[in-house]
Amino acid sequence: MDGTLTHAIHDFDDIKRQLKLPADKPILESIALLPAAQAAKVNQQLDELEFEIAGRATAQPHSDELLELLTDLGHSVGIVTRNGHAIALATLSACGLDRFFKPEFVISRDCCDPKPAPDGVNLLLTRWSANNSNAVMVGDYLFDLEAGKNAGVATVHLDVDGEFLWPEYSDYTVTSLKPLADLFRH
Repeated sequence: MDGTLTHAIHDFDDIKRQLKLPADKPILESIALLPAAQAAKVNQQLDELEFEIAGRATAQPHSDELLELLTDLGHSVGIVTRNGHAIALATLSACGLDRFFKPEFVISRDCCDPKPAPDGVNLLLTRWSANNSNAVMVGDYLFDLEAGKNAGVATVHLDVDGEFLWPEYSDYTVTSLKPLADLFRH
């Protein structure tokens, strides 16, 4: 979602500083190592920061076009995010993309192990009664691509800068969502 369907506006280094977490480790993994009471407090602080960021979310160019096309063609669309469920829904609402997603197809850290674990992708496939050979994971970061590969689905790396840092995890690469919309149009 963040950085794929919406513009990437999270400053993860700043979030780690505000939460007093190690700079060299991912946020959720650092919180998981904390004692339970401290982890609960830091998770609450993280939620507050992420809700603030969600309110400023804007849609990535061509996200409306792609989602409209996919739903018109009868394809299922969902989200697997490291955000909390309510935060993900707030993000989608802020940028006007919520109309494309049933809440049960927005899979978050609240219901399964976060990406790069394949759990969220697998849960979404189960909810769709689909199999991995008919699914695609589109993401802007390594964890997205790893989750897709770990679940056995095709992966598309969206990198607006065109650097494509993880070719071993990417089946396809794009610099915008437009080529994906064009692909489904043909």
